Amino acid sequence: MSKIVAEIVVDTLQKAGAKRIYGIPGDTINHFTDAVAKSDLRWITVRHEEAGAFAAGGESYMTGELSVCAGTCGPGSLHFVNGIYESHRNGAPVLLIASDVARTEAGFDFPQEVNQKKIYEQHSHFCEYISHPSQARRIVAKAAQAALTKKGVAVVIVNGDMFTETDDDEMDWAVYRPQPVCRPNDTEMGELAALVNDARKVSVYAGIGARDARAEIIAFCDKVKAPMVHTTRAKEFLEPDNPFNVGVNGILGNQAGVEALEEADLVIALGCDFAYTQFYPEAKKIVQIDIDPTHLGRRSAINLGLVGDAKTTMAALLPLVAAKSSDGHLKTHLKQFEKDLQGYEDEGEQKDPALIHPQFVANMLDDKAADDAIFVSDVGTAMVWMLRHLKANGKRRFLNSLLHGTMANGMPQAMGAKLAYPDRQVIAMCGDGGLTMLMGDLLTLVQEKIPLKLLVFHNNTLGFVEMEQRVEGLVDHFTGLHNPDFARLAEACGIAGWHIETSDALAPAMDLWLQHEGPALLDVHVNQMELVMPPKIKASQVASTAMFGVKAVLDGRTGEVVNLLKNNFLK
Repeated sequence: MSKIVAEIVVDTLQKAGAKRIYGIPGDTINHFTDAVAKSDLRWITVRHEEAGAFAAGGESYMTGELSVCAGTCGPGSLHFVNGIYESHRNGAPVLLIASDVARTEAGFDFPQEVNQKKIYEQHSHFCEYISHPSQARRIVAKAAQAALTKKGVAVVIVNGDMFTETDDDEMDWAVYRPQPVCRPNDTEMGELAALVNDARKVSVYAGIGARDARAEIIAFCDKVKAPMVHTTRAKEFLEPDNPFNVGVNGILGNQAGVEALEEADLVIALGCDFAYTQFYPEAKKIVQIDIDPTHLGRRSAINLGLVGDAKTTMAALLPLVAAKSSDGHLKTHLKQFEKDLQGYEDEGEQKDPALIHPQFVANMLDDKAADDAIFVSDVGTAMVWMLRHLKANGKRRFLNSLLHGTMANGMPQAMGAKLAYPDRQVIAMCGDGGLTMLMGDLLTLVQEKIPLKLLVFHNNTLGFVEMEQRVEGLVDHFTGLHNPDFARLAEACGIAGWHIETSDALAPAMDLWLQHEGPALLDVHVNQMELVMPPKIKASQVASTAMFGVKAVLDGRTGEVVNLLKNNFLK
C-alpha cells in the first residue's frame, strides 16, 4: 500500500529512535506536522527556532539518541542555524528537516526560497534533498545513521510539495550503529611504552574522547604515578572518585592542572582536542592519541601521534609499561589541587550580606542540588561558576557551549534535557544576557509543561566580555544591561519566581525554588565587579588590569576601580 512521503519520513524517524520534534509549524511542513500528529512522536512548539535547535541538541547530547528539528522554507529553517552549529560542534546527533518552496517555484527567487544545502552542508555530516518519493526512507535513514554514528548533525531538505507525493515504500532501509574498537599497531604501541618507561614524570591530559576510558586511565596513572588533567568537557566523566585527578587546564582551569602539564617530562594527550595552544607544555614530549587522525598535531607540536580509541589503547598499553616507584610528581600536584579546591570554597565566603558573590550562589547550589541533577549553563561567567564550583560525582551531568561559545544556549538546552529526563532535576544556570536573548521561550516551558529550574546570575552586564576588555587594559564599553525583575517577569509568564538581593535570603528561597513542582526561576543579584581569576596570574595580566584602572580614572570612572578592588578583596 502506498504512503505519502510525510508518513514515510515520520515512520523512519521513529524507527531511528527519535522521540520529539522541535519547531514551529507552517506552510511547507503542514503535511509533515499532520503526519507527526498521527504518530507517537511529540511535537514541541517553540517560540524561536534557535531555541528548538538548542533544545534538540541538549536532549541528544544527554541521551546519545536522535532528536529532530523541523523548519518551514527559508526563514523558519534559517532560524535553526546557530543551534544546529552548536549541536554539530559538541557531537549531539540531531536531524534537521529543512523544508523549501514547492519544486514548481524553485530556482526563480520565489518568496522565502533559500538554498538550504549551501547553508547547512558546512556544519553537518549529511545534507541531501529528497529528490524523488522513492528516496524518502533511504535518505532519512542514512541521515539518521550519519548523525548517530558520526555524532553530529544531519540535514534532510524537502520541498513542500514533496511531502504529498506517494511511494510504495517497499525497500526496508534501516539505521545501523556499529561500534568498532581501534588501537595503534604493535610497533607503535612499543614506541609509546618506551617513551613512558624513559620518562621520569608522566602526566595524562584527557578529553571527552576518553569519556569511556576512566577505569583504564586510573589503572595507568596508578602504575606510573601520573596525575591526570582533564578538559572542561570531560569533567563529568573523568573527575568523579578519581584519586589521580588534579583538575583542569586552560583559562577556566586551576593551578594544579596547568602545572601538572608544564612540569611533566611526557604528556599523553588522550581523546583531547583542546584548542588553546598557549596552554600546552613547551619543549616537552607530547604523545597524542585520538580516534580521528586529522586531529593529530593540529593544536601543538607533538612527538608521536597515534590513532586509537582511548579505552582500547590504554588497556593495551598498561601491560607494556613498567611500574614507577617515585610518586613525587603526583603528590606535588595533588597537594596543589587540594589548595585549588579550598580556594574555590574561600571565594564563596560572604562578608557583606548586601553583596552576593556568584561563587557563594554556586557553592550553595552544589550543596542543595540533587545527586543526579543535570546542569546546563550559559557561556560566560555562569559557565565558570559551574565548572569550578559544582562537583561531579558520577551521577550528575553537565553541559556548556565550550566549542561554539554561543550565548543563549543555557535555558533551551536544559529544556531538551528535562524533556529527555522528566524525573531528574534539571537546572539551567543562566546569565542575564544569555537568558534575555531567547527569553520568549520561557512561554514554551509553560505551554509544554516543562518543570525546568532556572537560576539567573543577575549582574546587569555581559560579565565575561567586560572581564576580557579589562584584562586587555581597555575601559569596558557597551557591556551594561538594563534588566527587569526576572522573578516578576517569570510570574507574568506563569512561572514561579523568587527575587534575591541579600545573601541571608538565598538559602530558603533556593529550597523553595528547587522543591517547586512546575517551572521556576530564581533571580539572584550578584556582584557586578566579580573577577574571574585565571589559574596562574601573569605579570602582563596584572599590568593590563592596572592599565584599566588608570584608563578608568582618566575616563572619570574612579568609582568603578574602587568597587572592583573593594568587592573582590574586602567583601
